Amino acid sequence: MRKWWPLVTVCLGTFMLLIDVTIVNVALPPMTSDLGSSFGSLQWVLDGYALALGVLLLGAGSLGDRVGHRRLYAGGPVVFALSSLACGLAGTDTVLIAARVVQGAGAAAMFTTTSALLNSAYQGRERGVAYGIWGGVSGAAAAIGPVLGGLLTDGLGWRWIFLVNLPISVVTIVLCRTVLRPGERHRTGRFDVAGLLAFTVFAAALTVALIRANEVGWSTPRTWGLLLLSAVALAVFVAWERRDPHPMLDLSLLRNRSFTGILIASLLVNFAAFASFTYTSVWLQSLIGLSPLEAGLTGLPMGLASVTTGLAASRLQSRYPRALMGGGMLLIGVGALLCAALLGAGSSWPALVPGFVAIGVGVGMALPVMASAGMATVPPRRGGMAAGALNTARQLGFAVGIAVLGAVFASRAAGRLADHGVPDPTAAAHALAAGRSGRILGAASDPASVSAALHDAAAAGLDGGFLIAGGAGLLGALAVLLLVTTREAPARDRSPSVSVPA
Repeated sequence: MRKWWPLVTVCLGTFMLLIDVTIVNVALPPMTSDLGSSFGSLQWVLDGYALALGVLLLGAGSLGDRVGHRRLYAGGPVVFALSSLACGLAGTDTVLIAARVVQGAGAAAMFTTTSALLNSAYQGRERGVAYGIWGGVSGAAAAIGPVLGGLLTDGLGWRWIFLVNLPISVVTIVLCRTVLRPGERHRTGRFDVAGLLAFTVFAAALTVALIRANEVGWSTPRTWGLLLLSAVALAVFVAWERRDPHPMLDLSLLRNRSFTGILIASLLVNFAAFASFTYTSVWLQSLIGLSPLEAGLTGLPMGLASVTTGLAASRLQSRYPRALMGGGMLLIGVGALLCAALLGAGSSWPALVPGFVAIGVGVGMALPVMASAGMATVPPRRGGMAAGALNTARQLGFAVGIAVLGAVFASRAAGRLADHGVPDPTAAAHALAAGRSGRILGAASDPASVSAALHDAAAAGLDGGFLIAGGAGLLGALAVLLLVTTREAPARDRSPSVSVPA
């Protein structure tokens, strides 16, 4: 049992940081009611964490190669605990969003080092088992988050979804100091601050543009200015990384078709599987009338399917990584499309279950393999960089997914409300997405007809989101099948160009 304590330590930190991606979902209606948040603020409570986690993962991976993975991992729970305390005590949505950003920074320090820590602790068959368990835990965390969030919100209040992190962080700190190996430092030289800043501006400007477009419109100078800033920052990032002798991301890694395919799949997996949770949770509570716990329990089938499949697939991932990744992404896409097909104006929570089960099976198949196969495509000295890039893609995909699906929900809901003759349909759609349907009904002269309009609008918004998510899943499957090859990169190759065993 002693040999598995490093795995327990890594899984504990991973579970904590990933569960905070989705644990907030079921608490959004009571949270927005308590703090008086707008639709944009609601999105930033989620995206502030996911975006900080995503943009800092790439730099944190490079930093871990320099200072040592265990040292970087050990600092993560400290920052995470302090920022979680600030979240739990926040009196305004501005303070909450700022604390969530800092929380994402602590999560990045932990998440980017997990693959390197597992690689240093386990070899051969044990490594495959470790990645299978870790991947199952990773997939389950995102799905179980709403259940735990519902329990805490119903029993103690929404602030406890953050305060519960404090004892878990303490245990994680103690374990990482006692059971993890110090590890090697694979890189020297200065840290790529300019590259990190350029990438941060690119990702932040893109996400802000997508969220602000819901409020000010897509054709406004502000929206296009943010999109232009994002494009310029990305160009600066690429140019800088190409000339920097110590880049945060060695762009030669992208010449490896398999690594690129896995990177694309990583970008799309969280978008396709989890971004829609935000809006289904609001729908279930504000219109269907479920409690936070009941809304969270709708995600339990996905969590159970993910864990079960992840454990079963752990024995196959070293032999069939391409099939598991491609098949998993395909199931995620099919599951999202199934949700769109079954959901209608008169639907309730059972309409989500078949699609959620399919998504859970896909997550359990794909996530563990993405981590191990992605690491296998690069030399060991690029391990932290590769892990950072893959994990960055996952979290950035989730952040963009929240913004994109929010835009789709608001646009389709507004169109349907306009068809029903609801006054100011755009404002009503934003209120609906923020979980304030009760206020709309309270101000209506004909509550019955307005209620029917809201149900129809919510179904249209969710259908549109699931269609986009389904397309993202299918695109990820196509990227794996077309780009991931069957050869393994030589460990000593400076610029790997081939890939993993099939």
